[in-house]
Amino acid sequence: MVKSSAQSLDLSLTAIADPTRRRILERLGRGPASISELARPLEISLPGLMKHVRILEAAALVETRKDGRTRQCRLGPARMDEVAEWVEEYRNRWEGRLDRLESYLEKKKKEKGGRP
Repeated sequence: MVKSSAQSLDLSLTAIADPTRRRILERLGRGPASISELARPLEISLPGLMKHVRILEAAALVETRKDGRTRQCRLGPARMDEVAEWVEEYRNRWEGRLDRLESYLEKKKKEKGGRP
């Protein structure tokens, strides 16, 4: 089943909403790690960590592979590109609105003769 762009973005935003998952992504940004390596500094059980990893996998932010008895994790193909594009789009919109507001306020200030 192919996910729509909106569904994919929703999954990514939901995934990064949790601080534990953001810490997992931060760690994986430094390179691949096993489930136990990820769990250790978070002081979380392996089953608990796996739940977080599955959510990150569903959003294509993390990939895992079985390597013997160890499950290795690494950043997935999405790598937050879609989220970054969405944030950038909204940043541009708000900058434009704020620029128009600033122009409006400057115009009103000049109409009052420069008085605040």
